[in-house]
Amino acid sequence: MRWHRAGFRSYWRWKSRSLGGRPQIEADLRALIRRMSIENPLWGAPRIHGELLKLGFEVAQSSVAKYMVKRRGPPSQEWRTFLCNHAPDIAARDLFVVPTIGFSLVYAFVIVRLDRRDLRLDQCHHKPDIGLDCASNDRGVSLG
Repeated sequence: MRWHRAGFRSYWRWKSRSLGGRPQIEADLRALIRRMSIENPLWGAPRIHGELLKLGFEVAQSSVAKYMVKRRGPPSQEWRTFLCNHAPDIAARDLFVVPTIGFSLVYAFVIVRLDRRDLRLDQCHHKPDIGLDCASNDRGVSLG
């Protein structure tokens, strides 16, 4: 059995040998890339690559990306947190057509605030070219 293990070991040593190619990056530089990516979680590969170039290290951006620490999720805020922080400033608006029983069309314009879900502005007109922007600005609603 010893000859089998020795043959197996020599086969895998031969199989995993270096086939040439570009030389690997030094261990110190790999450690620096990992440290920079851990200490600056919002920096991506282009930023770290630029900082390394300023320090005098000649390394490709793809190599920096390869040796960076892989993160599970984005370091930014969640969608729920964004809505909680900005809900008082967000409004939804809609312009839609309502057909009546007499086959005429009524154009309705609605603005709803998202923090309280209250109706901020509602207007109905028979012509869509009536100044909805002017009326909304009179009530202090910005259509931005």
